[in-house]
Amino acid sequence: MTSAMVRLFPPRTPAAVMIAVWGMVGVVALIVSAIVRLSPLAIEPLTMGMTPLQWALYIGWSLFNLYAEGYKGFQKAFVPRAVARAFYVARYPRPLHVVLAPLFTMGLFYATRKRLILSWGLVIGVTALVTLVRGLAQPWRGIVDAGVVLGLTYGTVALLIAFVAVLRGRPLTVSAQVPADAPQ
Repeated sequence: MTSAMVRLFPPRTPAAVMIAVWGMVGVVALIVSAIVRLSPLAIEPLTMGMTPLQWALYIGWSLFNLYAEGYKGFQKAFVPRAVARAFYVARYPRPLHVVLAPLFTMGLFYATRKRLILSWGLVIGVTALVTLVRGLAQPWRGIVDAGVVLGLTYGTVALLIAFVAVLRGRPLTVSAQVPADAPQ
C-alpha cells in the first residue's frame, strides 16, 4: 500500500543526492521567491503606523500563521512528504521526473489520486487567495502578508532542516505517495 508508514534509508550516491537536491532547490526557490516579493508589503504597515486593533491583528495573524501554516501545514504535512518524494525521484529516476523534480517533490504529478487532488487544490486555492489579497489596501494587505511571510519562512527552514537530516542518515518514515503500481 502506497500510504503505509515505512522506514527507508534513501540512496546517498552523488547522483541520487544531486537529484534530490535539485528537487529541494526548486521548491525552496519558489517559496523564497514568494517571501522576497511579500516581505516589503508585510513590513510597510510597520512604517506607516497602525491603530491598536491593527497591531493586535498584525501580531495575532502572524502568530496564527506561524502555527497553522508554518508548523501544521509545512513542518507536519508538506515537509516530510516533500523530502520523501525528493528522495523517491532520486531512487527511481526517470528523465522527465528528474527534469521536473521540484514539481514532482511538491506532489503535482506521479502521485496518488488523493495527493494530486490535495496538491493541485492547494495550488489553486493559494492562487485564488493571492488574487483576493492583492485587492486589499494597506495596512490590511500587510497584515495578511506578514503572517504568510512568517509561515513560509518557518516552513522553508523546516524543509531545509529535514532534508539535511535525511542527507546525514535519518531514515524517511513517510510515504512518497506515488501511484500504487510504482516501484516501492
